[in-house]
Amino acid sequence: MMKKLGLDYGDRRIGVATSDIFGWTAQALETIERRGNGNEFERIRQLVKEYEIGEVIVGLPKNMNGTVGPRGEICIEFADKLREQLELPVHLWDERLTTVSAERVLIEGDVSRKKRKGLVDKMAAALILQNFLDANSKR
Repeated sequence: MMKKLGLDYGDRRIGVATSDIFGWTAQALETIERRGNGNEFERIRQLVKEYEIGEVIVGLPKNMNGTVGPRGEICIEFADKLREQLELPVHLWDERLTTVSAERVLIEGDVSRKKRKGLVDKMAAALILQNFLDANSKR
């Protein structure tokens, strides 16, 4: 059994989450700052090795009507590049409303706005991964 890595790919940051070995639960891991030098691929490669990741799930933002817009196209390109570099299965997962849900959870948890900014990306990654795990569980 291999763990899964969930990624919430954004303009400035990538939220990262990992699953447990059984693929039941997702835990928020970290946020990777994108500096425009490809450093995010190096960091993801390190995480894949460190956590013994077998597959990667990338959130795919879709429009409310289900179509893929410019934002989604960028995520698809990112997923293709990951597939090439990691030589692992990379799945795209519909992430509509994930960031909104992550924000809501943090607001309800009374997390300050300043702290929320640093948490929302990895929380969104955990929600994307959890939704994927739930939809694909064999329980």
